[in-house]
Amino acid sequence: MAKKIRVLVVDDSPYSRQTIKGMLETDGEIEIAGIATNGVEAMAKTLRLKPDMITLDFEMPEMDGFTFLRWLMKERPTPVIMVSSYSDKKTVFTALELGAADFIPKPSQRASADLLRIQDDLLEKVRGIRDLKTDNLGLYRDIVRQDLSASSVKDEPSRRTARFHDIDVVAIGASTGGPAAIQVILTSLPADFPAAILISQHMPKGFTGPFAERLNRLSMIRVKEAAEDVTVEKGTALICPGGCHMIVKEKNRDVRIMLKSSTAGDAYTPSVDVMMASAAERFGATTMGVVLTGMGKDGKKGVVEIKGKGGYTIAESEKTSVVFGMPQEAIKTGAVDRVLPLDEIPMEITRVVMSKEDATWKKNRG
Repeated sequence: MAKKIRVLVVDDSPYSRQTIKGMLETDGEIEIAGIATNGVEAMAKTLRLKPDMITLDFEMPEMDGFTFLRWLMKERPTPVIMVSSYSDKKTVFTALELGAADFIPKPSQRASADLLRIQDDLLEKVRGIRDLKTDNLGLYRDIVRQDLSASSVKDEPSRRTARFHDIDVVAIGASTGGPAAIQVILTSLPADFPAAILISQHMPKGFTGPFAERLNRLSMIRVKEAAEDVTVEKGTALICPGGCHMIVKEKNRDVRIMLKSSTAGDAYTPSVDVMMASAAERFGATTMGVVLTGMGKDGKKGVVEIKGKGGYTIAESEKTSVVFGMPQEAIKTGAVDRVLPLDEIPMEITRVVMSKEDATWKKNRG
């Protein structure tokens, strides 16, 4: 019998604590290690109970979630899922940078039965903890810090005597651990990057806008949340809005975005497979697909579609993936050209997009 996942629930609201505890106890693979009402109590119980993972609220008395998270990642790195109704969505990305593995927004700031709506999402993310590599959360944090110190302002376009590229669009997909990984990639690309970028990150509605704004401030390329009918342009990254799927279409000689609302039957939202298949159909051999860290199989069909059209594909290696699920499933298809650690992926993207001097790439293109 598999070992149960022991969870410490940290929340100052008695209703939230009991409701989250009750939801977790419906799964036979999960065991409640304990509950805590604030960061100070959570510190003591983390050291004493040694939970496999922690659900954590942002706002708590005595010690808030951020202070506890900083302590945790230094003293006893443990997977954390932020469960909070915190109104400033931008702080979610601060928590992810500090080492939180994922987050789930509470439907309401008040004690309400609406909280039960997060049950399926909560259980799915907690189950995925078996595959989560805590050491890589710290690695991502270090890579992000190095990257920000190296390029914190929008530089002038790099000076090159000639530029050649065989890629018109780079389609990137990610889930758990993805926000930090996407930040590493986008902030490493040059201002004159000559391809469009499409991104599908599994993220709830309302969070992709602040995510795009944050990345736009940090990156040399433009980063925007995608919208219906917006033009796909080189040097611009478009992030699919939460709750939607993103595809591309021809209109008046331009390539534009079409958004499709998700349905209850969709396995993943936004769907990496849907985005990649659409990009491959429109851009063919000039499509690059990149599958980053995440739970599940999203992106598996997408890389097959891209490779089938003669495109180029990359998957993040197990060495740096917070969760190796999505990259591993993509690799298993045999349709992935390169398997690389996160810190090497931006260099590979830039090399392939901005230069034809690549015998391997020419061979792959046939």
